[in-house]
Amino acid sequence: MSRFLMMIRHGEDPQNPDNRPDLSPELIENMGKLIDEMTKAGVLLDTAGLKPTHEGVRLHWKSGDLSYTDGPFTEAKEIVGGYAMLQCADRPEAVEWARRFVSLHEDLDITVELREIEEG
Repeated sequence: MSRFLMMIRHGEDPQNPDNRPDLSPELIENMGKLIDEMTKAGVLLDTAGLKPTHEGVRLHWKSGDLSYTDGPFTEAKEIVGGYAMLQCADRPEAVEWARRFVSLHEDLDITVELREIEEG
C-alpha cells in the first residue's frame, strides 16, 4: 500500500480574511458521506482544513541565511486550503478517490494536487 497526500487548492480571496470557500449545506453533507466511505474503506488516514494564510509563516533558507515571512502571502494566487492523507493500493485508486472528491464541488473552482509519499 502506498500513501498519497491530496492537497486541496483554491484561490485566495482578499475580501474574505478566512479564505474559506462558501460551502453549501448540501456540499458539506456530501463531503461528510464521502469521508465516511473513505474511512470505512481504510483509505483515509487523516484530513483537515488549514487556517488562513494571514495566520501562517513561511521560512526560507538560502545560502546559510534564514528569513521569515508572516502571512498573508500577497503573491499567492492559489493556496492550499486543506489536505487528506490517503493509503491506497496504487496511483489509479488514489486518483479515483481524488476525482470523487473534486466532483462534489460543482460550483467551486478548486484543484487537487495528488502526490505519492516517498517511503523509506
